[in-house]
Amino acid sequence: MDPVAALKQIALYLERAGEATQKVRAFRRAAAKVAEIDPDELRARATAGTLTDLPGIGNTTALVVAESVMGGEPSYLTKLAGTQTAPVAGGGALRAALRGDCHTHSDWSDGGSPIREMAEAAIALGHEWIALTDHSPRLRVANGLSADRLRRQLELVADLNVELAPFLILTGIEVDILLDGSLDQEEELLAELDVVVASVHSKLRMPKAEMTERMLTAVANPHVDILGHCTGRLVVGKGRPESEFDARAVFAACAAHGVAVEINSRPERLDPPRRLLREAADLGCHFAVNTDAHAPGQLDWLPYGCERAEECGIGPDRVINTRTAAELLAAR
Repeated sequence: MDPVAALKQIALYLERAGEATQKVRAFRRAAAKVAEIDPDELRARATAGTLTDLPGIGNTTALVVAESVMGGEPSYLTKLAGTQTAPVAGGGALRAALRGDCHTHSDWSDGGSPIREMAEAAIALGHEWIALTDHSPRLRVANGLSADRLRRQLELVADLNVELAPFLILTGIEVDILLDGSLDQEEELLAELDVVVASVHSKLRMPKAEMTERMLTAVANPHVDILGHCTGRLVVGKGRPESEFDARAVFAACAAHGVAVEINSRPERLDPPRRLLREAADLGCHFAVNTDAHAPGQLDWLPYGCERAEECGIGPDRVINTRTAAELLAAR
């Protein structure tokens, strides 16, 4: 078995399970190092027991490499593969209808993997396209992209789209909604992008009236396509409460301006809650079931959002990522 493929598959399984980033990165770093080594040298080192002499190769990853080059499936991979089950019981029909994911991150901002790896993982999942939506500049903790860095990213995406065709990486951004409702990127640059997800990341506890006005201003911006994780809540660990805003007013504005409400599938977010999903649906909103993936394995978190959508009576006709890339772009 190809040791690089084995290491990457283990990393993907660990990401899907939400394991610690440090643990996942150990396997991805090992995969990158092994890819540089001649196969004959790898076999010789496996036989001699010197794989751990290589930088970035520890005891666990060395065993994976050794078992791979000796012709078998690594025991670690076999064990992980046996634990892979559907994360939720419902949502299967909607998941089958999805063609892509409108909210993903790469190592250009706070994701853990290069754009190509994210795209290749999406292809393996059967996606036709993904939108690359790295963070905007003021979110410094997430290494947000300046206008210049985003322009360089657009050039790279154009090259990758030639190589990966017919799969398509849509250009995009997760742009911060600033305190006054303006967006954290140049307007002209936002106009060039395929998908703009607008999200609140700061001052999540601001007063309800001010937060409502902030969100309404952002939703009215003609460049915004999706309102991201609208309550900002976290539902694991210590958690984080929902931001307070006039949901009816904000969702009515989304429906009026053609802005989809994101159903964020990250297990620690599951945002918005069901009561707000039902309210948005009643007001005529469209939706985007997204993973907000920061690693390849997280692209397989869509079932979490699909189950919640189906529970709230939201069918494929209301979900924008059931569309082809051409249909999605034509509707902007």
